[in-house]
Amino acid sequence: MNTFENTLPISQGLFGSMELDDVRSSAIKKTYMLLSMSVLSALVGGSIGSSSPGLVQFFGSGLGWIVAMVALNGIPYVAMACRHNPVMGTMALIGDGFVSGLVLAPVLYMASVFAPDIVPAALILTAVVFAGVSVSVMITKVQYSAPRGLMMGMFFAIAGITLLNMFLNIGFLGVLIASALGIFGVFILVNATSQVLNSPEYDEPVGGALMLFAGLFNVFVAILHLLLAFSGRDD
Repeated sequence: MNTFENTLPISQGLFGSMELDDVRSSAIKKTYMLLSMSVLSALVGGSIGSSSPGLVQFFGSGLGWIVAMVALNGIPYVAMACRHNPVMGTMALIGDGFVSGLVLAPVLYMASVFAPDIVPAALILTAVVFAGVSVSVMITKVQYSAPRGLMMGMFFAIAGITLLNMFLNIGFLGVLIASALGIFGVFILVNATSQVLNSPEYDEPVGGALMLFAGLFNVFVAILHLLLAFSGRDD
């Protein structure tokens, strides 16, 4: 699901900063707005998929896995091909999010049955990571600072984990695990944002949103699988 090559060293992607002109500063804000639409579409797809026994069974089969891989790799290419058409590019981006949610149907269903608190926990962690980094991007003017994104992302993650513990009572070990996962997610999204801004191919919001959605999708899947593993249900 990656659309740009990662040309920036990880150390620079996490702890560096870069000057932005007005065009690129505006583009990254539009990118995050499109990313929000893709994330909402993924939530709808995940909800529909996990509540449909037929889709759960299909995407849990070998044929379903092949279809999922073709779709997850094919739709981003379609979006990139029409990225300069705002309507078509946005529709392809929303479609990519929807399909990404659908293909998670088996694991989301399994989590909802055997560990009902896991999916809300993963969603909350991913959402607060996204919110924290989004705030740092939206207040960016002429200079993007990755360390500021890290600090704001980790602040939001810690606040989210505190709320998570209040409502789900995940305990001390759960807080430690969730904190590590939240920080891991912040690092991935901040580095992905730096990579997008540094890429010479980044000339419009759709392509950037595709790469960032890939990073956010991977964060959610990693958090979900790790939480399931600690609950003893990651099979």
